[in-house]
This record gives sequence, structure tokens and C-alpha cells, in this order.
Amino acid sequence: MKSNEIKEAALKYFTIHGYEGASLSLIAEEVGMKKQSIYAHFKGKDDLFLQVLRNAKETELSSKLQYFSKIDSQNPKLDLYGFLQLVIDLFQKNEQLKFWLRMSFFPPAHLAKAIEKEVIDIEDEVQLILESKFQDWIDAKVIVGDVSKTPTFAFLGVVDSILLELVYGNDEQRLKDKLEASWTVFWRGISHK
Repeated sequence: MKSNEIKEAALKYFTIHGYEGASLSLIAEEVGMKKQSIYAHFKGKDDLFLQVLRNAKETELSSKLQYFSKIDSQNPKLDLYGFLQLVIDLFQKNEQLKFWLRMSFFPPAHLAKAIEKEVIDIEDEVQLILESKFQDWIDAKVIVGDVSKTPTFAFLGVVDSILLELVYGNDEQRLKDKLEASWTVFWRGISHK
């Protein structure tokens, strides 16, 4: 139980101060223990950080998988736009995912390769699911296209632009405008006229 409390406190400090600014002393103090006691639960700061990161990764992945498991309609416009809304909601409202998003864009240098592997892992899984959905929609002739890879990558480009705005922007209207513009152009490109 104590390791979960440590991870919760670490999440808070890593999110606010980044890897470098989060100290094990402050994390330990937050949960009412001495810094040395953290080593009974984690090998060190890197181990704690990576465990918090992997928990955040699992939260993102399970949220997306849950969403995809519920969409089995012949309405890709609704399903895809809903996914974009999910992404925005997840990264605006969930502290774990705010942390995940920031660390995937600004990883500590010495952990960059490990973090990149975790990020690519999710990207690959989401890409495979989307390719399957797009192929189903192409086969059902509810969108135009021959192969699923093209609309999948185009859609992921829309997702990436939204994530970039979530990381660097703090203007809600700009986020909304970017979403609407990129969505409109994307949908126009794959829908039957």
C-alpha cells in the first residue's frame, strides 16, 4: 500500500517539477516517511519514475482500448471524432496522463530511450486497432479508400496535432479551432461526397 502512496506523491512532483525538479526527499515527506524508506519499495528515483510512467501508460492504453471496444458502428464520423474528444479529455483531466504526455515530449535525457520505447509501444497498438477499424469501414464502403494505412496515418496526424496543442498551448479556443479545422479537412478527405 505504501508503494502506491509513494507513486501518487511522485506523480504529483514529477508532473509539476519534471524529473530533475522532483526530489525523493519531498516525495518521502509527502507520504510521511524518510527518504531512505523509499528504497525499501523502489531501487531509486529512476525506478520510481519508470513505474509511475508505466502506470500512466497503462491508464492511457486501457482508456483507448475501452473506447475502441465500444465502437462497432458504421458511423466512423461519430467514432473518430469521439476518439479525438476522448484524447482531449484524457490529457486535460487525468493527472497520470498529463504526466505521461509531458514526459513523452520532454523525457529526462538519460531515460529518453526507455520512455521512447513505452510511447512507441502504445502508438503501435493504437495504430493496429485503427488500421483494422479503417479497413472495416473501407470494406463496408462507408469511407473512401483502398488501404487502411493511409487514413490511419492521416488520422494519427490529427491526433498528434491535438497532443502538441495540449502540451504547448494553453488557449482553449486555439485547441478547439485546431480540432475543428483539422477534423474538417480530414473527414472531407475520407468521406463520400
